[in-house]
Amino acid sequence: MTKPVAYRHFHRIAWLAVALALGVIVFGAFVRLSNAGLSCPDWPTCYGRAAWPSTAHEIGDHAATAIRPVEVHKAWREQFHRMIAGVLGVLVLMLALLAARKRRYGALQVIAAAVLVAVAIPLYMQGQHVAASVLAILGEAVLLFAALRWSNLDLSRVAALTLAVIIFQALLGMWTVTWLLKPIVVMAHLLGGLLTFSLLLWTAWRATDLPIRLAEAVAVRRWMIIGLVLLGVQIALGGWTSANYAALACGNDFPTCVGRWWPPHDFGEGFVLWRGIGVDYEGGILDGESRIAIQLAHRMMAGVVFVYLLWLAARLLRTPGMRGWATLLGILTLAQVALGIANVKLGLPLSVAVLHNAGAVLLLFVLVSLLARLREPAP
Repeated sequence: MTKPVAYRHFHRIAWLAVALALGVIVFGAFVRLSNAGLSCPDWPTCYGRAAWPSTAHEIGDHAATAIRPVEVHKAWREQFHRMIAGVLGVLVLMLALLAARKRRYGALQVIAAAVLVAVAIPLYMQGQHVAASVLAILGEAVLLFAALRWSNLDLSRVAALTLAVIIFQALLGMWTVTWLLKPIVVMAHLLGGLLTFSLLLWTAWRATDLPIRLAEAVAVRRWMIIGLVLLGVQIALGGWTSANYAALACGNDFPTCVGRWWPPHDFGEGFVLWRGIGVDYEGGILDGESRIAIQLAHRMMAGVVFVYLLWLAARLLRTPGMRGWATLLGILTLAQVALGIANVKLGLPLSVAVLHNAGAVLLLFVLVSLLARLREPAP
């Protein structure tokens, strides 16, 4: 049982962070899918500006123009995404401070970690990358050490972990740009965003303290964990598919692929995770057979997740008090598969692709919510 945090608005801040995290993830998908991920080649500025350039002639001879010519209609998307992610970071910092303030030196440790990371940013901008990396790693170490020492009765552990995750998310966002959309970084950035959302959602439910009491809570929680693992693997495959531009590797064919049930493919080449630094991955670099292998893996895992989540929804329908959640899970599962098929058949329209990303977040919302709220009956 979680002890309520000694600040009456803590749960409200947590829910605001959950809503903002959802917006950051969905808008980030829009940025990535509209090919705007490299529209600000420097970080954290955009062609040296805190906001973004409104016209190309504002840039002058800034060094970033040597990397990529300015595209004003795309640059605002990338920089606005960074800004709302920064606001989310501030909310997570507030939650960590509030949760840790009753701990001995708790707030001081959180502030120290934040200061180390804050100092690392201008050092990075000045080209002192090694010093910046050392400070960022030290900040992360402070938070992880604190989380290991603290219990979670007052949500201080999960708050510290969430702050550590979002700091690492910022580093992944930087590497996404500086390493030119490297697929392993793009996929990790997506997973980090969903992990941040999940941790914030779990925190918000625990702080709100609205348990669902079931006699078979232990078994149902076990089913939820299995569902989360399967969904996490499928989301990772979806991120790998998107990062390698393999969404249309099978053309517009479904359920077949380029007119065949099992076309020529190359799983070995398609799932090489590290290919070095310095290659521009925008548009993808893999051949057709490698991309087909990625698409086939995504489809096969989608079938596994689809069957499991539908079974889970059907099982929850027979559980008293769970019919609403079961119905929502079933509808979201069917909608997510329909959106995935529509992506292929319609040629990956931007609106459908973004909704497909949002659908994954909503499925996470159901599973994490139930995992956070389920309790055994009170004695």
